[in-house]
Amino acid sequence: MNEHLDTLLRLLAATACGGVLGWERQARDKSAGLRTNILVAVGAATAAVTAMHLREQILAPGEAVVSADPIRIVSGVIGGLGFLGAGAILQSRGEVHGMTTAATIWVVGGIGVACGLGDYATAGIATGVAFLALWLLGRLQHSSLAPSSLQKDGDSAERATD
Repeated sequence: MNEHLDTLLRLLAATACGGVLGWERQARDKSAGLRTNILVAVGAATAAVTAMHLREQILAPGEAVVSADPIRIVSGVIGGLGFLGAGAILQSRGEVHGMTTAATIWVVGGIGVACGLGDYATAGIATGVAFLALWLLGRLQHSSLAPSSLQKDGDSAERATD
């Protein structure tokens, strides 16, 4: 497959997966919605594709041996997403808000990395599992069958009791 077509496919897959989760978040009127989740996934996929291209250049026959580890790029993306997610978390009056949004950003980044590496099966499965967790558990939160701790806002966490 043409290298540019392959890159396009990987980035479009990241766009679709990030879009599915972003759509769910936006439908619930959360701060990180469709555009944010798509951009996180595409950014992570871009880093992963770039890491793969770097790996190919390093391993190219006849090229000088270069000491580099493309996996560090992926590690940096995942670590950086932790900082982005931390910005989505707010504390007010002893309650923490934004944990689900932060976790979604982190998961979307991981899905983007999977797409960037061409691991579409993992990306698709992770998207489905995350969507079900967000959608199904979100619906359960608002039902009368849910424990009282689940009936809080989907981006809230109980007070720490440690």
